[in-house]
Amino acid sequence: MRRAALTTASTSALVVLLLTLKPHHSADPIGGTPQTGAASAPAPTGSTHRGRPSAPATTGSAHGSAGQGNGTYTGAPVTTKYGTVQVAIGVKAGRLSTVKVLKAPSEDARSREIAAYALPRLTQEALNVHSAHVDAVSGASYTSAGYVRSLQSALDEAGV
Repeated sequence: MRRAALTTASTSALVVLLLTLKPHHSADPIGGTPQTGAASAPAPTGSTHRGRPSAPATTGSAHGSAGQGNGTYTGAPVTTKYGTVQVAIGVKAGRLSTVKVLKAPSEDARSREIAAYALPRLTQEALNVHSAHVDAVSGASYTSAGYVRSLQSALDEAGV
């Protein structure tokens, strides 16, 4: 009888301890490394979309005057494991007014499917908040990260 009570108490204490522990989350689970000019390695067959986007090697190019705030600005292309993401933005009165996706991951059918789902949602949210501070689309973490980095580079170029 004592053994059963001790075993039950020990098991209960262990369960409570495990339930109270919180997992450690890194600050940037998707972080990238600067692009070195070499092409990304192809994804292994059967893998899921969990590549790491790399930061752009160069800044975006502007079709308007940098810092002026009005005009069209092209974000830097951001390479992810499954393709490149690049956006162009329109700025009016110093605010983000349009976003156009120039490049989207399209190396395979799944990448195209994810991009077709995620990019319109990211664009709508960016236009709603007039910034690159948008939430990643569930299931499209790397496409989302590439989009945000390209968008931010265009906003930086515009001085917004």
